[in-house]
Amino acid sequence: MNQSTPRRRSGRGVFAKLLVTLAVSIALALTAVSVAADAGATASTAIGGVTPRGSTASSTVWLCRPGLANDPCTSSLTATAVTASGTTSVVKASVAPNPHFDCFYVYPTVSRELTTNADLRVQKTEIAAAVTQASRFSQVCRDYAPIYQQVTDAGLAQYPNLDVPASYDDTAYNSVLAGFKEYLSRYNDGRPIVLIGHSQGAAVLITLLQHMVDNNASLRNRLVLAVILGGDVEVRTGALDGGSFSHIPVCTRSGEAGCVLAYSSFPDRPPAASLFGRPGQGVALQSGQTAKKGLQVVCVNPAAFSGGAADLDPYFPADGVAPTPWVEYPGLYHARCETAAGATWLQVTKATSSSDERPVVTEAAGPDWGYHADDVNLALGNLVDDVASAEAAWSSSHRSGE
Repeated sequence: MNQSTPRRRSGRGVFAKLLVTLAVSIALALTAVSVAADAGATASTAIGGVTPRGSTASSTVWLCRPGLANDPCTSSLTATAVTASGTTSVVKASVAPNPHFDCFYVYPTVSRELTTNADLRVQKTEIAAAVTQASRFSQVCRDYAPIYQQVTDAGLAQYPNLDVPASYDDTAYNSVLAGFKEYLSRYNDGRPIVLIGHSQGAAVLITLLQHMVDNNASLRNRLVLAVILGGDVEVRTGALDGGSFSHIPVCTRSGEAGCVLAYSSFPDRPPAASLFGRPGQGVALQSGQTAKKGLQVVCVNPAAFSGGAADLDPYFPADGVAPTPWVEYPGLYHARCETAAGATWLQVTKATSSSDERPVVTEAAGPDWGYHADDVNLALGNLVDDVASAEAAWSSSHRSGE
């Protein structure tokens, strides 16, 4: 199996518009979440300088990794819960002192560099992405996140039809692949793994799962959960596998391990030209998924794996609306998976009346994008719980020798 297989893709749609929005919204989190890393830090000053087991210096620049100085994935998790009536309470949470599981996180497109592929400096937007999307998972796992040479906002803007030359896509994928291989060989020590990615990060993880995990029984046995958001995991129509993966199924119940949790959030059915929720177009092309017939995009409701509607548990960087780094809006949204007219999506609806004055998300870049920029944070509390449940299931099955 060629683990660095190049990916060719073509297609239509424009990613740059929302990815700029996503980069800006994540960057704003820095004003609300306290991180100590210097925005202009170079790789040598941003990493912690820890060299494991007497080996040579790391070739990967780590955004998050146990032992790093100023690790954004271990930033403060204290939140203010704001109810529909406006009452508030402080919600305490903390980084787990010695978790038995690892999380490997790949961030979305946030780089504002002017080259087509980003370099390997740890910069403000990458730090903010890790805080905003990955840090709350530190309650249940050790967070690892490599800096990778993603296709930047500026790079995507050069190719409005997503006809990015394969060499640029391969640069992004192969840099994550190198980080994952180093993680496995130097840090993992056979521990069970949760994979987490969003947007371009989700597309890269789909490819990584295809080439590194799907046909590798040993790694599949250590896969606790794959959280692949806004990346269009695909299955055969009406099935729980096929499409993106041959051996990694879709999650169907809470407390299931070794499966995929995936969705793209919208307030209504994705339009025909939508970049998410429809097979063979938009974000699906970033992982080389060009086929449309006989396939559907996966939706697993993070609040109700087995189906139906349930309340989401959103967490957002407070950005000045609360005295804590985070704000939680319990009961503000409910969600259910929907399939219609060739699209599959997580339908997110405000669950309260007009008297509830808490802020709500919007389709920042229009209906084709839905709530893509907020896929993770709309259900962040649920996702952390989902990972914890999958970890418990994995531990139980491995204790019993299943």
